[in-house]
Amino acid sequence: MARPREVPGFDCEEPFAIAAARVVEVRAAELFAHSEGVLDLDDVERLHDMRVATRRLRAALEVFDSCFPRKRRRRALKRVKKLADALGERRDRDVAIEFLGGLEAETPQADRAGLAALVERLRAEQRQANEALAPYVKPKRLKKLRRRLLELVKEAKA
Repeated sequence: MARPREVPGFDCEEPFAIAAARVVEVRAAELFAHSEGVLDLDDVERLHDMRVATRRLRAALEVFDSCFPRKRRRRALKRVKKLADALGERRDRDVAIEFLGGLEAETPQADRAGLAALVERLRAEQRQANEALAPYVKPKRLKKLRRRLLELVKEAKA
């Protein structure tokens, strides 16, 4: 899992809104940095890192809610939540497939066909969840979310 980035220039003496802007700016940058290759079913860690980044960003938006214009913050938070939900649907299948794959060696021969069938069903669900996620991670949609978040940051700094 990707570690959270340090927030440069963070100072306990600065105004709360400036701290909010700094934190949201860094957490948003983390989110977009992890978006590359997130639909790759062979590298599930990319998706996991992006999901964690959405959770960190969501927490920052909620902690610093009073620093941002209410309506704009709610719109941005709603989009982050929808992205996180779509990532979570895919991640649930990734985790189950990985867990069951680890059981194969310990599974009696007579039960392996059943285990393989279950894993195949989960892979089909994983592909469906990936298809549902795809619209949320299109470059145009991510660009729009980035713009909304940067507007919040700019307003908090003003």
